[in-house]
Amino acid sequence: MRILGFETSCDETGIAVYDNEQGLLAHQLYSQVKLHADYGGVVPELASRDHVRKIIPLIQKTLAEAKTTAEDLDGIAYTRGPGLIGALLVGSCVARSLAFAWDLPTVGVHHMEGHLLAPMLEDEIPAFPFIALLVSGGHSMIVDVQGIGRYKVLGESIDDAAGEAFDKTAKLMGLDYPGGPLLAKLAEQGEPGHYKFPRPMTDRPGLDLSFSGLKTFAANTIRANADDPQTRANIAYAFQEAVVDTLLIKSKRALQQTGYKRVVIAGGVSANTMLRTRFDSELKKIGGAVFYPSLGLCTDNGAMIAYAGMQRLQAGQIETDNVRSLPRWPLEDLPPV
Repeated sequence: MRILGFETSCDETGIAVYDNEQGLLAHQLYSQVKLHADYGGVVPELASRDHVRKIIPLIQKTLAEAKTTAEDLDGIAYTRGPGLIGALLVGSCVARSLAFAWDLPTVGVHHMEGHLLAPMLEDEIPAFPFIALLVSGGHSMIVDVQGIGRYKVLGESIDDAAGEAFDKTAKLMGLDYPGGPLLAKLAEQGEPGHYKFPRPMTDRPGLDLSFSGLKTFAANTIRANADDPQTRANIAYAFQEAVVDTLLIKSKRALQQTGYKRVVIAGGVSANTMLRTRFDSELKKIGGAVFYPSLGLCTDNGAMIAYAGMQRLQAGQIETDNVRSLPRWPLEDLPPV
């Protein structure tokens, strides 16, 4: 089965072709970072318009790279939600229009299921069941994954997501948009032990996450200290360490609660070097294993949507004509495969 996948949930246009026998044949990704940089964040209307401009040329380029024509395809998958409604509608309309013209089935994919399954595109894949730690700019959640579509959310962010906290703290430090990766890079120059940031909600039961207070603590620390480069790097290090420690503590708690030994970490924050180093080391100590997507597939991309869509199309989960995009869509509402 060969699937064309579209990802247009926010500010990146991702297109991919995935074949269940040959693997990922091609993928293209266009980021709108420069478009939104002047505003310090994503402007939904501008995002939608840019998807309109970019999606058709990217589809053509991806199909050419994959040496694939419409006759070679068995279906089209697109991000149905969650995300920005205008951006979602661009992907939905184009996917369903092409499917109608080419007489192909379509399936709308849950954006976070795409991230959750992204490590399945790698050579070494996790066996079910496992704990999924999904950490991105818009979402942070810990999920009990017993199979595709068999999800139970054990904990999620009650305010800022981890990636959002990175970006907001970076902005407080005067870093450009998007600030999360720049803050992580600055933290590489930092020294441990200068500042002690809290590990939010780790002193109480449960697996919910909260990073808003940590961001406020960072803001107060930045205002109270000299603004020399090394101090800024030390603050960045302490902030990043607090986020990683919090995610690690909660993930280990989820493993104890479920008895599992495997953790999948996906979403944009999964590319963070400190996070990967810490999780690799700590999971090894308890006889566990951790799985990630490759760095190029950590952020939003069409490959994860094509793969997730293929799983559902193979199971016969083909959409009807009466489908709408969902800016909010609980992960637990998905049917099992």
